[in-house]
Amino acid sequence: MRFDIMTLFPDLVDTILGTSVIGRAQKSGAIEVFTHNIRAYSEDKHHRVDDTPCGGGKGMLMMAPPIYNCYKAVLEMSGERRRRVLYMSPRGAVFTQKKARELAEYEQLVILCGHYEGVDQRIIDEIVDEEVSVGDFVLTGGEIPACLVTDAVARLVDGVLSDAECYEKESFSDGLLEYPQYTRPVEFHGRRVPEVLLSGHHENIEKWRSEAALETTRRNRPDLLKD
Repeated sequence: MRFDIMTLFPDLVDTILGTSVIGRAQKSGAIEVFTHNIRAYSEDKHHRVDDTPCGGGKGMLMMAPPIYNCYKAVLEMSGERRRRVLYMSPRGAVFTQKKARELAEYEQLVILCGHYEGVDQRIIDEIVDEEVSVGDFVLTGGEIPACLVTDAVARLVDGVLSDAECYEKESFSDGLLEYPQYTRPVEFHGRRVPEVLLSGHHENIEKWRSEAALETTRRNRPDLLKD
């Protein structure tokens, strides 16, 4: 799967996505991640990418032409693919594990990172398939949200994780939060690993995990149980 991230700060994105699991997945060829500096596609001699909002208001808006030029270049580089274009925005629908699974079915994700006060609405209307938010809060730019979405989707791609079980039984995969996990030592500061997990009885262990996942969800995210 290919990820193309259009941004004013490619170094930030490369630093985050070039390490750990996602970094290794790129080296193995399981996924491809490309960052594109929007400023490089500005037609202004000073590489300007922003201007004041029409109608007045504080802050600056990213202009449509540099973004569009960048997008056209991405299409030329990547060729015909089944793709989805996202704009990271607090106005968008909140990103979920369900959405990550949907996006993992595409061959390519193109992600636009806004900055300043956002981007010209016309570029959203022209190229964006959907606006996506990572939560009900506002950040200084879309780079970190883009990295979050890339990480969440990429780990669902074959070959990124060692085994599908790594994500099939974790939080949100079945509508519940993940059950508590333990490792050695068996006792730590007077707290012991639940005996059932040491029993070797797989049926009882699965039953305990299911009940613990339900209780954890009821305590921490009761909204997930409303349906």
